[in-house]
Amino acid sequence: MRQHLVDLLDVWQADYQDDWVVAILTHVQGSSYRKPGAMMFFHPLGKTLGMLSGGCLEADLRRHAQRAIQTQQVVQLTYDATDESDTSYQLGCGGIVNIMMLPINSSNQYLGLQKLYFDLNSGKAGEFQIDIAKQDTPSNKVSGKWQIKSKNLQVEKTTFIRSVKGSESVSSDDAQTHHIEGQLIIPITPPIHLGIFGGGLDAQPIAQMAAILGWQVTIFDERTAYARQYDFPSANIMKMPFDGVNDEVYQTLDAAFVMTHNLILDAKALNQLVKFNLGYISLLGPNHRRDRTLNIAQLNINDFSGYFSAPAGLALGGELPSSVGLSMLAQCHGILHNSQLISLDKVMR
Repeated sequence: MRQHLVDLLDVWQADYQDDWVVAILTHVQGSSYRKPGAMMFFHPLGKTLGMLSGGCLEADLRRHAQRAIQTQQVVQLTYDATDESDTSYQLGCGGIVNIMMLPINSSNQYLGLQKLYFDLNSGKAGEFQIDIAKQDTPSNKVSGKWQIKSKNLQVEKTTFIRSVKGSESVSSDDAQTHHIEGQLIIPITPPIHLGIFGGGLDAQPIAQMAAILGWQVTIFDERTAYARQYDFPSANIMKMPFDGVNDEVYQTLDAAFVMTHNLILDAKALNQLVKFNLGYISLLGPNHRRDRTLNIAQLNINDFSGYFSAPAGLALGGELPSSVGLSMLAQCHGILHNSQLISLDKVMR
């Protein structure tokens, strides 16, 4: 299930004039499944988009969404999981979360979500500003505003992504969801754009897993028998020499996996990628193959501005394409989100 905001808005946009309600996680005390700024959408006929918990709150939120639709007013909710004797929702996370539910309609200019959706699809990043309104505030008294912070320039986008932990918001010290004068400020970036150079069998599970993560995937391979659309149904396919691809395509990439299994083609891919400020580049193969490929390309590791991983991925074990792909995606995800390899038991303490 894809959870990036642009995927939710893609569905919402098709019927935006219906009586939708957005639920926004505004405050968290202690631990919670999602972080402040997370959103979920409710359609009047019962359809839901996204999630704000591990599944324990969504049914109750749907009930409150109907109330928001009927009254066209803000509904403020607090779920407290600190009292272990309260078995109302079985949250299990031990925190307190505050959620604001708000009708989206023409009277509040759809909270600026249409422009946000268009700009995210154009590769722009920025901040979404939404009023934190009191209970029963009429929906037409609540405003939302989308402000672009980084236009479609790859160097700016990569920097912005590195400063934001999480798929939609939260949280490094430089860019995190925060409150200012009664508003919630939510940093939002477009989906991560992954370029896979080589459309062989081992690229298929990577493209599938990346699509599940909500990433945009482009496959680059000029060879006739590779990178068939049938094998990569959710990816963009570039069937041309690497040096024939427009620079604007490379500028939208946040990460690249080089895995053609051909030394010359891998070297050609690296010669193109080195020109751009990607956050992560991996080269498949052992150390001696990396050295041969870099020698052919007349490059060295220090020529790359971002993180260069070769051999690619983390030492997770396993040798099949799905295991190798998981290790590469896990490392890439951590690098782009400025994360460290820390066990969850330490993070959740």
